[in-house]
Amino acid sequence: MGQFVVSARKYRPQRFDEVVGQEHVSKTLKNALQNDKLAHAFLFCGPRGVGKTTCARILAKVLNCENRTDDFEACDECNSCTSFNGNASFNINELDAASNNSVEHIRGLIEQVRFQPQQGEYKIFIIDEVHMLSQQAFNAFLKTLEEPPPYAIFILATTEKHKIIPTILSRCQIFDFKRIQIPRMVEHLQHICKEEGIEADKDALHIIGQKADGALRDALSIFDRMTSVAGKKIDYDSVIENLNVLDYDYYFKVVDGMLTEDTAKVLLIFDEIFKKGFDPDIFINGLAEHLRNLLVCKDAKTLDLLETSDSLKKRYKEQATLAPNSFILTALNIAADCDINYKMARHKRLHVEMAVIKMTYIGRAIELSKNPAPVASSEKKTPDVRSNTVATVKTTATPVQPIATSPPISVPIEPVKTTVPEAPQAIASSPNEEIDAVQSTPIVEPTIVSEPEPTETTATQNGVANRKKTKHDMPSLSMLDDDDDEEEVVDSNISLDAELLTNTWAAYIAQIDSPSVKAAFTKATVKVKDEVTIEVEVGSQMAKGMIQQEKDLIPFIRKRIPISNLAMEIAIDTSKSTLLVKTKKVFSAKEKYEMMREKNPMVHELRLRLDLKPDNQ
Repeated sequence: MGQFVVSARKYRPQRFDEVVGQEHVSKTLKNALQNDKLAHAFLFCGPRGVGKTTCARILAKVLNCENRTDDFEACDECNSCTSFNGNASFNINELDAASNNSVEHIRGLIEQVRFQPQQGEYKIFIIDEVHMLSQQAFNAFLKTLEEPPPYAIFILATTEKHKIIPTILSRCQIFDFKRIQIPRMVEHLQHICKEEGIEADKDALHIIGQKADGALRDALSIFDRMTSVAGKKIDYDSVIENLNVLDYDYYFKVVDGMLTEDTAKVLLIFDEIFKKGFDPDIFINGLAEHLRNLLVCKDAKTLDLLETSDSLKKRYKEQATLAPNSFILTALNIAADCDINYKMARHKRLHVEMAVIKMTYIGRAIELSKNPAPVASSEKKTPDVRSNTVATVKTTATPVQPIATSPPISVPIEPVKTTVPEAPQAIASSPNEEIDAVQSTPIVEPTIVSEPEPTETTATQNGVANRKKTKHDMPSLSMLDDDDDEEEVVDSNISLDAELLTNTWAAYIAQIDSPSVKAAFTKATVKVKDEVTIEVEVGSQMAKGMIQQEKDLIPFIRKRIPISNLAMEIAIDTSKSTLLVKTKKVFSAKEKYEMMREKNPMVHELRLRLDLKPDNQ
């Protein structure tokens, strides 16, 4: 059995004219050779499998060729070309920076630069995957790369240009290699099929080109795999089966079912795809690509963006005429949302099925948006504020507009016991509301704007005044209690005096459990400011906050002192603050002795008996 050589090596280009899809690089290098303006350092960057290393070897071969052709290609006949083809050239050195990335390896390369070429004019150094070099290796390589000997030429190749330090980039002539387009790949694969005597469908070669994702080396590897499976005849069915690619027919059938709103057909096709082992995300991404192709076919100017065979282009055009733009754009949006949320979905199949069902009914949703169905009216009953009667309100639903909303405001509606004044002029209702009165009594709808403010109080059976609260009253203790919805009973015979206030304040302090809160209440000064106002003086903002946070204080005072419109003011008096800055005085030994002597004269007698002296005496 003979040794098999893969197509990527067997059909590697040996001339600049054979390089696929990189004509801009080949032309520039040829012009540099023709004008004798060749740089000493090159950087070839681009995706994998696009010909970076191939162009570097071709350039090295042409530089040392003894008999260049008129179009500046290698002759393939001289000793230099022959040794190069046999991988025996001493003038071409290749270094894989992925495994030789240390300073020692770069120092070894610099040592080789010192020796002149044994044969030929140039000594070429090709460093592949140069971005893998360490920072120290780059720094060690800088001087040699900037000022090499006249016979040394460096060709660097990388797939990640952004990882190379700027000092290296500034010393090189940079060439950016492009991704190879699918039509160019198909042409190259057809040329290889002709050389190998293989019969291949053009649609099958298109699938191979799409699967390669712009890398010709990957396309050749897939091509070798397919020749191992299909032999001398490569057809479309064998390619999609072995490459795990969904057939175009599935997507055409699914879109046909969506346009006819045939949900059963669409779900059955998806189930068939799922049973063949394809993941739901592969289906939804392929469907999005299919919809994108339909959108491209809508305009003849964008038809070149469709990277498919001519037969498929014809089918896309036919289906694009049936699908409106609104359907395609909405379906693309649904597919994009489905793909974004796919990873977070627990039931992934159901997640994709729901997206497909939404796409199926896009046409009906668009029709409903254009021709809204008649909205049925609903009835509700509202209580009459003045006469306690019931009114029937007919409201017609209107389309809801997205507006900024605030928290709802609840306003208690209480029956008015006083004589009702004339009702204010009714507010004009909106066009969508109609009011049918059940009884003949005039009806006034409750509003949040304002209520009639009575000017007098009415007497109850017990002789106690019942007063309504208005927004013009000053804040009182009765208004601060939000939990008490009942009306306050006020004794007109009780007056606010200092003794009653002091006793009430002391009684509340007695029931406080927290020591800090009790201290704040104890240090506060409570006094009567006027007939209805209690004034509380505290020493700090913290004490004021503690008093304000006591929710039980207001009901407690209201229960002990039931005076109408009772109010409380809290003021801060800094003179009551207990935070004093104490200064520490330093005393000498003599001063300490004199202080002790003043407090106790016997200290002097003790000193004399023991014959003691202060330190500074």
